Parts: sequence; structure tokens; C-alpha cells
Amino acid sequence: MTSTDWNFDCDVLLVGSGGGALTGAFVAASEGLDVMVIESTNRFGGTTCYSGGAVWLPGNRASARAGLDDTNDIALEYFQRIVGDRTPADLQRAFVRNGPPVVEYLERSPRIDFEWMAFPDYYGDIGCPPAHARGRDVLTQVLPIAELGQFAGKLRLSMANDIAGVPEPDPLMGGRALVGRLLLACHDAGVRFLLNCEMHGLIVEDGKVIGAEAVYGGRPTRFRARRGVILAAGGFERNQQMRDEFGVAGDANWSCGAPGGTGKAIRAGMEIGAATDLMTECWFMPGLIQPNGRTGFIASVNGGIIVNGAGERFGNETGPYDRFGRKMREGDTTGVPHVPAWWVWDASFGPSIPSVYNSMPILDRETYTRAGLWKQGATLAELAAEIGVPAEGLTLTVERFNRFAATGVDEDFHRGETPYDLYIASELPALFGLGETTKVGSPNACLIPLTTGPYYAAKVGLGDLGSKGGLKTDATARVLRPDGSVIPGLYAAGDTMAAASGEAYPAPGTPIGSCMVFSYLAAMDMARTPNP
Repeated sequence: MTSTDWNFDCDVLLVGSGGGALTGAFVAASEGLDVMVIESTNRFGGTTCYSGGAVWLPGNRASARAGLDDTNDIALEYFQRIVGDRTPADLQRAFVRNGPPVVEYLERSPRIDFEWMAFPDYYGDIGCPPAHARGRDVLTQVLPIAELGQFAGKLRLSMANDIAGVPEPDPLMGGRALVGRLLLACHDAGVRFLLNCEMHGLIVEDGKVIGAEAVYGGRPTRFRARRGVILAAGGFERNQQMRDEFGVAGDANWSCGAPGGTGKAIRAGMEIGAATDLMTECWFMPGLIQPNGRTGFIASVNGGIIVNGAGERFGNETGPYDRFGRKMREGDTTGVPHVPAWWVWDASFGPSIPSVYNSMPILDRETYTRAGLWKQGATLAELAAEIGVPAEGLTLTVERFNRFAATGVDEDFHRGETPYDLYIASELPALFGLGETTKVGSPNACLIPLTTGPYYAAKVGLGDLGSKGGLKTDATARVLRPDGSVIPGLYAAGDTMAAASGEAYPAPGTPIGSCMVFSYLAAMDMARTPNP
């Protein structure tokens, strides 16, 4: 092909603009490569901007600066025990081992400074160590909007504000601060950016990916990428057709993924022969169903219980959201549906949901009631009739739970026995300034009896934070064919890549952290590859 066949020319083309994609862009540019980032929507940041911004990169120097008692070796042992043999061992090692180098590399930029954040690992029930009772996450400093410069007004808002269309306060925090700082670091390194540029396919010559086709400004646009293309454009969680095709539980409207998660990058890889894996999987969570049909991410259940169609509990409601979401997906062996479920609490918590944090703003109770999403009954029997579950089943479930609250031991699901559970019950409320108003049980902080009418219930759907099935890669993020051979010039990371964590969600910040690591590895591999 000649130069006239291309609209844009670069060494490395990054597709996507979340925390992972921008990490790869910064690294590639810092290694002296000419880098372009294209984003399909009108805002940078993707689902990273919807997140709290914590990233799981264990054993890094930011955690060491905070005096965290941990090592990368112990973290690797933990990750491998949780994931098992569902994904290749070298892929797991590549993720965990390269967390510290990613932090060190990014902190070369004066724009980026990480600090450790307490947020326990999700499988503390296997023991600490190898799980960490205080967590292995880091996040960036807040970012005043005035420092965004040319990127002001171009970052995706947080989930609640994005959907509601409400501006956010200054400064930027969480995932938006991470994206903002990475954008500034990339700009300093010479990265070029295009918004509203949607990739439609990859360009292959002699078996190698040499560029991509997109629509930009309403016109077909061709990008030449001399070293290759990194696909870090999220998953397909917002594409109901693909969810149906691959049998993904839940619903596109219930997903908390950003609008760009349409799966086009995954489909583009598949069209040129890439292998896929984990295509039925998501980063699941219970979602509080909203009147507009979306769900809010239920990150913490302070009080109450969640019951299925039989009025029975089926999991640890205060435990990690993905583990509970998977319980919802599994359903009951007797055929009792777990979706939708009902979150039940009593008058001691008041008429609104007993939660420290929900990702969507909680509207007035009347709005949910009119939509049939929140119910109320003077007695448990009346509430059971309202939510369509057997009165005897719900009554027996609450009585059993109340006995557990009295003894302090949840004999069914061990609620309140891990560092994560206790963090949700006592430490997280203090972080949100709710320490004086949030209830804490005794003798178990997570078990508070339901004894006072009226009783309330809220409808819960199976939500997710994104799909996790995608293109299979090797340990340097190179995309593979079904026979295991490498597709030259094509790399994938994040939710575009089949997750290194397999069917598990080991810790907070795993999705963004893994995307950052494999984008970093892809960029470093490209930097070592001579120009064609």
C-alpha cells in the first residue's frame, strides 16, 4: 500500500481510552514511538471513569511507601490459588509480576503519583496471607479540573452523573482522576488523540495487522500502524445481540459498563481469525433496578437480606459483589429463580435502602414504588405477598437470620467473617462520612436482626461492571489464533482480552489493573520490534 491509502500514519494505534489504553499509549510514546489513541465515543475514559479508580498492582513501591506488609510473591500465590488452572499460568504470572513495573514506569511522569488505598482482597476466607486483610490497591491523587487544560469537558463523567447528565464537583476523583492524569502524561509524551472515531475493522497484509479502518467525521478513515494495534476498547456488555449470541447472563441495560462497550474491537479480532475465551463471563454484581431500566452497582449491603423467589437467602449479602452476582446467575438447584431477587429490610433502617454506597443516586421512595420496584408491608406476610414470594418461606428465613444475628454466626453463608465483610460494615461507612448513621451489629458487625415493621423490599437484578470474555492472548498481550499461533501486529488488553483472572474476581481493581499491565507489556513488545 502507498502513503495515499492512509488517512493517518503512526507507529502504534491504541483503540480505546480507559486507564489501560492510556497506560499503553504513555509507555509506547515514552519509548520513542509515534502513538495515536482513538475513542469511539465523545468522551475519554470509558468504564474507568465509572470506577473508583483503585487498581490492583501488588507489591508496588507506592504500597511500600505506605508501609504495607506485603510482597509480590504472596500476591502471586493468592492470585493463582483463586484463579486456578482456568487461564494459563504464564498469563497469570505476567499480570501479577508486572504490576510493580507499571507503577514505577507511570510515576516517571510528574503528572502521576500513586498512593496505597485500604480495600481488602475478595477471598479473605482462604486466609490472610495469601489474601491481604488490608488490600493491595493503589490510586492516583485527585485532580483539579483547572489542570486538565485541553481535556477539560472531554472526560466521561462518573456513572451516576453520566446517566443523570449532572456535572460533577471539582476536583476529579477516583477513575476520572486516573484517566485525567494519564491523558496529561500522554499529551506530555506526544500522543495524538481522536474522539468520535469508531473502529470497524482491522487491516491485514501478508498475515500481519498493519492498521485499522474506522469512521471519523462521518467518513471512512484508514490508520496505518507500523508496529501494530492495541485493542483496549472494553468488552461487549452493552451489546445485547452479542450477549444473546454468547449466552451472557443479565441484560445490557443492567450493565454498569460505559456506552463504548459494544464489542466491536472483539468482533474485529474474531473476523481476522483470533481465538476467544470466557465469552459467557462478566464482572458480575447485584444491581438495584432503577425506574429507567438501568441498575445501580450495589457495592455494600449494610443491613437487611437478599432473598430469591422462594423467599430464601442464597449467599453472603455483605461479601464481594461478583461472588454474590455469580450466586444470582447460578440460581437454585430446585429451579427457584434468583433473578430478580429482593433486598429486604425493616423499619429500624428507615424507608430507603440500607447501603453505604450505590453507584446511582437514590431517588425518592415514591418514584420506585410507582415503578413497582420498591414494596412495603406492615408484616413479613404482607411484604411477601407484595413481592410474590411464599410468606412462610420469607418468615422462616428472617427468623433464622435473626437467630444468627443473636449468636453472631451466620451458619449458612458466613457473613461477617472476612476482612472484606468487616470493612464494608465498619470502615467504609466512615470513609463516606456515614459512621454515625450506619448501623453496626453486635456481636457480629454484619448481622443486624430484622424485627420491626413495617418491612421494606427493593428489586435487584443481575448487573455487571463489564464483560470479561474476549480475544485470547499470550503473556505479552499478543493476540492468538485457535491453533495458538500469534497474529503479528495485534495486541489486546482489558475487557477486549480474555481475562487473566478467568472466572474469578480476585480483588478490587483487577479489571483496570490487568488492562494497564497488558497494555504496558504490549507497548514494550512493540518498542522492541524494529520498524517494517
